[in-house]
Amino acid sequence: MELILQVLALEPTSQVLGKEPIVPFAILLIVILVVPILFERLRLPGLVGLVLSGLVLGSSGWNLFESNSPMINLLSDIGLVYLLFVAGLEIDIEQFRRQKSRAFGFGSLTFCVPLLVGTLIGHRFGFSWNTSILIGSLFTSYTLLAYPIISRLGVVNNEAITVTIGATLFTNIGAVLLLAICVAFAQPGTFSFARLLTLSGWLTIYSVAVLVGFDWAGKEFFRRSGDDEGNKFLFVLLSVFLAAVGAQLIGVDKIVGAFLAGLAVNEAVGEGLVKEKVVFVGSVLFIPIFFVDLGLLINLPVFVHSLDTLKLTLLIVVGLIASKFIAALLAKMVYRYNWQEMLTMWSLSVPQVSTTLAATLVGYRAGLLPLEVLHSIIILMLVTSTLGPLITGRICVGLTSCATENPAPANLPEQNAEKADSAFTIVVPIYNPQTQQYLIEMAALLARQANGTIVPLAIATAAAHMDAPQLEASLQRSERLLAKATAQSRLLGLEVEPLLRIDDAFAQGISRAAREQKASLIVMGWGKRTGLRARLFGNVIDGVLWASHCPVAVARLMESPKKIQRILVPVENLIAPTLQPVQFAQMLAEANQAQVTVLSVCDRRTSSSKIAAKRSHLSLLVSKLAVQNAPEIQIIAHENVAQAILQAARLYDLVVLPFVRNRTSPGGLAISDVTTQLANQLTCSIVMLAEPQRTQTLVIPTGITYTKSVV
Repeated sequence: MELILQVLALEPTSQVLGKEPIVPFAILLIVILVVPILFERLRLPGLVGLVLSGLVLGSSGWNLFESNSPMINLLSDIGLVYLLFVAGLEIDIEQFRRQKSRAFGFGSLTFCVPLLVGTLIGHRFGFSWNTSILIGSLFTSYTLLAYPIISRLGVVNNEAITVTIGATLFTNIGAVLLLAICVAFAQPGTFSFARLLTLSGWLTIYSVAVLVGFDWAGKEFFRRSGDDEGNKFLFVLLSVFLAAVGAQLIGVDKIVGAFLAGLAVNEAVGEGLVKEKVVFVGSVLFIPIFFVDLGLLINLPVFVHSLDTLKLTLLIVVGLIASKFIAALLAKMVYRYNWQEMLTMWSLSVPQVSTTLAATLVGYRAGLLPLEVLHSIIILMLVTSTLGPLITGRICVGLTSCATENPAPANLPEQNAEKADSAFTIVVPIYNPQTQQYLIEMAALLARQANGTIVPLAIATAAAHMDAPQLEASLQRSERLLAKATAQSRLLGLEVEPLLRIDDAFAQGISRAAREQKASLIVMGWGKRTGLRARLFGNVIDGVLWASHCPVAVARLMESPKKIQRILVPVENLIAPTLQPVQFAQMLAEANQAQVTVLSVCDRRTSSSKIAAKRSHLSLLVSKLAVQNAPEIQIIAHENVAQAILQAARLYDLVVLPFVRNRTSPGGLAISDVTTQLANQLTCSIVMLAEPQRTQTLVIPTGITYTKSVV
């Protein structure tokens, strides 16, 4: 200890940290763990806190880190590549296909207008045409930071929002390719039409090779790999860095290859655990370090004392916001959107994060963008990433979704008659003897109400040899659990069909068995100390949620379901699929003679007339359930949705929540999901109801059929 104190006393702090790479790495881990959480509690994007952390830790603050540190540079470069890869991976190609003509139209407007404005701003400040065009290209793309908000409000299927989401395919590709061309001619006097044609030719060949070749290789490899998620994960990482190396070989920056690799494997990866793991690795480590490194580059004294930099920053911020507004206004005039839809399109296209920051750093390192432009773009990111989601959250409330225009029919359609008449089957995976009894009781209540059957399911994990001692022990344990479940069901007056299955993994075994049994519902349990998704549910439940063909009810039961008398169902999306949790709660309530309360939380400033309209709309939707005891409807005005639900839940025995799969913004630093907060803080029993990942007709026998299209 004395030796450490002597070293710290004799040498500057930065030198000590430089000699021990593990020390700055530990500090970085603390920063990327704590800072985003603090800023999200302040309702600010976590990436804003990371950039400001870099400013504090760098030469303008405590001078703990140097921007040219080899370790930070390496991790930041990986984060830069990862950021553009995730940007390509997260582009919703299906949304583009749904409205490709209008998405291309709006994409062209929101690309060309900001490009022109940004180029003129650069030329106004005396930059070269190459630099000015690059500045304009920084205006063209946008990051869907507010996607969790529009998803939570249930307006993703609105045509204007679908068009805005689809347009990111065009704007991001255009911005990345324009960056590649500008950086290739970064040195003065290197531009010529012959070289431009040569570069364009190589870039075209390379892009086609990556998009077509990696797409084919990815689909083929995923098909042959089966359920081996580890190999799939490694293939995705390999494709990223191979594409990055290929880009450098033809003379363009590595982020171009990373972005194209993300687009190439987009459909092969799809929505599932592999994508979750790929995004998770980048969002928790490499991408946050990239944002911290970006903050290290800020020279605060130069920025504050330079009047020209302040003017440039102001003009860039105003120019970006105004140009995006003009593009959205032109789209409104061409496609006849209303003002609310137009303002939503504008607010969604304002945030400049992933592609913009990556291109800025590449341009700065290439000597094409000066320090004052770097400062201005960072300020632009801080302003737009805060302003965009804030405006979106206020404007798109009450926006009409396409799903509301065609309400779900009250009667079962003919094509679903066979499915509706089939037995209502509930599969109950059992593994933990402590939670088994309550799960069987809940399944029995639901099955009795629906005249259905229960299938207790035990999974014995396979071994290399079918006579292995480990497999025999697993089979014996599973048989004991099934025998106990059968006895419990008979005490409840219900016959069951126990099922023992040998499979490679629990999640795949559960989803496959449920499909074989034509299950209508899966009822699972999770421990109190776990968290949402991989953190909340663990890998097994997470895998079932992604792979299941039918609804999955994940329950944390604090007492016997037979004692539940008051059930709370918070809803935010006033569209037909939202009633799925209400249907589930009503089934359980009718079996228990309990009361269901449907709770909706609106902003404290919402007028009484809007609250009344919301109550009327919700009453109309709930009335379609055609149940004997209609649920009670309660509307609370509160500034914090999660806190309002937590306060109301104190009077209830059970809370039924929808499991919302949020689209992860590049960096994984988007606004926290309300469901996450509730699942972590509620002390009563909880049921998290997840709908199937793919488009499917969901049938719960209460007389209503809803069709859910998952985006």
